[in-house]
Amino acid sequence: MITTDFVPGSPCWLDLGAPDVRATAAFYGAVLGWEYEPMGGGEGEGGDMEGGMFRKDGKLVAGLGKLTEEGARSAWMIYFSVSDADATTRLVERAGGKVRVAPRDLGEWGRMAQYDDPSGGQFAVWQPGKDSGVQLVDEPGSLSWTELYTSDAAAAREFYGGVFGWRFSDMELPGGGGTYTLITPAGLPEERMQGGLMQLPAEHLSLAGGRPYWHPVFNVTDCDAAVTGNGGSVQMGPDDAEGVGRLAVCLDPSNADFVVLTPSPS
Repeated sequence: MITTDFVPGSPCWLDLGAPDVRATAAFYGAVLGWEYEPMGGGEGEGGDMEGGMFRKDGKLVAGLGKLTEEGARSAWMIYFSVSDADATTRLVERAGGKVRVAPRDLGEWGRMAQYDDPSGGQFAVWQPGKDSGVQLVDEPGSLSWTELYTSDAAAAREFYGGVFGWRFSDMELPGGGGTYTLITPAGLPEERMQGGLMQLPAEHLSLAGGRPYWHPVFNVTDCDAAVTGNGGSVQMGPDDAEGVGRLAVCLDPSNADFVVLTPSPS
């Protein structure tokens, strides 16, 4: 489970770059019950909001900004907590990753950096200052899991294990669906699992042009209701996963991928 103590290597923040901020804010408001708070409390030129924060029940759950990178797809960026973004950057480079955004301070709030793993999967880190990350997790309308789709699970384990010290354990999916690798932060028990990685053929990673990609899993009270209407689409599901809950793999109107999950009763 994801918690807000944000030990090193645990997911602590996520944000989304979208071509139409106004429409994207409305979509996630309808699907997850989020309230959008534009930066500066207003809107940019042309009536289009440039970016801001999502809140659920008054608590920060994610960020949203205008997609400006040339040729980039709309996608969620997952940030993992670190004690030293500069030291993490050196680990990333030694392990064969690339720096997309060099470590930089965001005022008194913290220090961030973004990377590509050796296969091209994008992720980020956050060194907390005044702000440690999201304020609500593992509750309806908030982040409950993170997931990496990759064509080389062994390489992903080696890279991310070296950078973050994660522990991994494998489980076989029912019906011959393959092996799913569970991720636990260093030094924590298995009940603190925070995510997983799944090996898929490169042709199944078409969203990112065959490259690996991370996506968030959001807790919802009613998976079927969450995927009905609202302008998005469903790639898979809703389906029941034994011991996990009812889930669906979704795309928002700009084709950013995410999963909604109604967990099984404890």
